[in-house]
Amino acid sequence: MKRRNFIRNSSQVGMAFSLLGMYACKETKKKEDETMEDANLTVEAVDPFFKLSLAQWSIHKMIKEDGVDPYTFAEKAKKWGFSGLEYVSQLYPPDLDNDEYSDEAMAKFIEKSNAEAEKHGMENVLIMIDRQGNLAVSDAKERNEAVARHHKWVDAAKAMGCHSIRVNLAGSDDPATWKGNSVDALTQLSTYAKDKNINILVENHGGLSSNGTMLADVMATVDMDNCGTLPDFGNFCIKRSDDGCAEEYDKYKGVKELMPYAKAVSAKSNVFDADGNEKVIDYVKMLQTVKDHGYTSFIGVEYEGSELGEEAGIIATKELMLKAAKEMT
Repeated sequence: MKRRNFIRNSSQVGMAFSLLGMYACKETKKKEDETMEDANLTVEAVDPFFKLSLAQWSIHKMIKEDGVDPYTFAEKAKKWGFSGLEYVSQLYPPDLDNDEYSDEAMAKFIEKSNAEAEKHGMENVLIMIDRQGNLAVSDAKERNEAVARHHKWVDAAKAMGCHSIRVNLAGSDDPATWKGNSVDALTQLSTYAKDKNINILVENHGGLSSNGTMLADVMATVDMDNCGTLPDFGNFCIKRSDDGCAEEYDKYKGVKELMPYAKAVSAKSNVFDADGNEKVIDYVKMLQTVKDHGYTSFIGVEYEGSELGEEAGIIATKELMLKAAKEMT
């Protein structure tokens, strides 16, 4: 090869290596920048310590007043950014006047609910049971009949892959009598549900069940692994009056007392201020209590307000939960 051609070829090769080096540096820098961006996104998108479920009661006005099909629950919850479903039994039409459900009606409820949950990639979490009899009533026959009427809902929960049903402890207003009746009914129902791997949960839902000390005492007395609580941030009115609540239990004390037995949690909301905070409930304080007890499962949004529409209230509550979770210690 002539010297002139050798020099020309050598120069071209050098330029090629130089260009390759510049390209490699740019690609390395690009990858480093992308990694930093991904890291920053990860920091911003850190998941909260809980999972988000939606309590169907949050859309009870849509269903009862506007005629919305209750079986659209999964579709709506998915659209609003939830992954878990908390059903409410009374929002599905009974087939008899006394709110009983036939085998055919229950089979339809289970089949359609499962199909919708699967279609939208949602998880069935629990069923809230209402109007199936008073579990803390003093008449033993009536109490036993109420327990029996809850059996079909335990079976439904199992068939739907839920972990629990939520029950109410309405009945006697005498503390000692109420406790005895509650322990009896919960022991019976939890025994039935035990082999089906279903939990029986009691919510602070008015009356003596909203007394955190008393409900925690009932749980300790029953002392069964599948009997627990569903602490609600806002249901601590023990006695009502024409003007609202005549006797209210300290909500923060109550949640703290019920959390050791909690297998579900309800984030109640009603009215928001201009900054998006619940006006009556300190969500940072409530969520800190929940986290401090090692709870990491679903927290259900339950909007009950009237100033915002149900969809807007649900989304506002969800956003408040996520904001509050970031502000916790």
